[in-house]
Amino acid sequence: MVLASSAAFGVSLAMPALAQTGADTTEIESDLNSNIRRNISSFRSLQWQPYFNDTKKGAILVDTTSRALHFWSEDQTIYRLYPTSVPLTDDLTRRGRTEVVRKVVGPEWRPTPSMKLRNPEWPDYVGPGPDNPLGTHALYLSWEYYRIHGTHDTRKIGRRSSNGCIGLYNEHIAELFSLTQTGTQVLLI
Repeated sequence: MVLASSAAFGVSLAMPALAQTGADTTEIESDLNSNIRRNISSFRSLQWQPYFNDTKKGAILVDTTSRALHFWSEDQTIYRLYPTSVPLTDDLTRRGRTEVVRKVVGPEWRPTPSMKLRNPEWPDYVGPGPDNPLGTHALYLSWEYYRIHGTHDTRKIGRRSSNGCIGLYNEHIAELFSLTQTGTQVLLI
């Protein structure tokens, strides 16, 4: 009933992505240098074994090509798949293994030194709230300046739109936040 009344007012609620399991489910942008902004993601469920030795403390796989984040709980009873935003360019993209080192509800945001060089007009600080680019929750990674976080700008999800971080809908980061712990392993490919 809530969905029906929401639809009547033109409101759409973010729902978890449904996984596709075919081999031909990956979409690739043919020309990354074009000015056309695309919102593409490919959702295919994956197994954790090719990427992790175990799921101790949980495991997060971020696939920057398909723009999807996969989560497996430590006991493997929970699997989640979320659409993401990914870094604008390959030089902003960090790949490899890291882990969650801190979890913050209502994160504060400060631009990195390189962001400030590229965008000197940006503020030096944005507190928690609707203007904060980190959204409602943030998972801080062991790599300096890198986070998995929410966003208030839902147009970014499914796009190359970040300065290095992985972005999720606020509803999805809130759920992932509740499922993860400090020490959750993370792999970006």
